[in-house]
Amino acid sequence: MILIEDTVISDDIIEKFFVCDLIKCKGACCVEGDLGAPLNDDELPIMEQIYQDVKPYLSQEGIKAIEEEGIYVKDWEGDFSTPVIKGRECAYAIYDDRNILKCGIEQAFFDGKISWRKPISCHLYPIRITKYEHYEALNYDRWHICSDACTHGEQLGVELYKFLKEPLIRKYGEAWYQELLNEARDREQL
Repeated sequence: MILIEDTVISDDIIEKFFVCDLIKCKGACCVEGDLGAPLNDDELPIMEQIYQDVKPYLSQEGIKAIEEEGIYVKDWEGDFSTPVIKGRECAYAIYDDRNILKCGIEQAFFDGKISWRKPISCHLYPIRITKYEHYEALNYDRWHICSDACTHGEQLGVELYKFLKEPLIRKYGEAWYQELLNEARDREQL
C-alpha cells in the first residue's frame, strides 16, 4: 500500500500493466455491471447543467431512459449513478461506426460544447475509489472484460498509474501525482 495525503493506494496500481484496447473490448465497461457509472454528490448539479448540451449526442434509447429514470438515479444504498438502458449500457453511452461504445458526455466535451469531460469514476476506470471517514482507498478493479487491456498494457510496458495519469491529476492534483511517481520510482530501485 502507498499512503499519499488522505489516500491509500493499492500496490496493483503501480505494479500492473493496463492500456484500454477498445478495438477488442468494444467499450464493455459501459455495459457490464449492476448499475451505471457511479456519480459523486458534487457531480449531480453538473449532470443537470450539461444535460441539454449532451442530449443531441445520445441515442434515442438513452434519451428515453433518462426521461423515464432521470438524469441520474439513486440506488438501494443511497449512492448515485447514471441510468442504464434496459439493464444494460449506460444511458450516456453511444456506439460509433465500429460498434464501439463511447461516452456521449465526453464527445460533447471534445466538441467544445461543455467544459466537463465525464464522471470521474469513468475517467479513472479501472481504478475504483472507496470513501472512508478520513481517507479514500484507490483499488484496481480487475475483471475479465479488461483482460485485453492488461495484455495490451504489458506489451506496451505501461503501468496502470501511467495510463491513468490525466484522470489521477484531475482528481488529486499534480503534486499528489508527483508523489505517486516518486513512490513508484523508489520501489523500482529496490
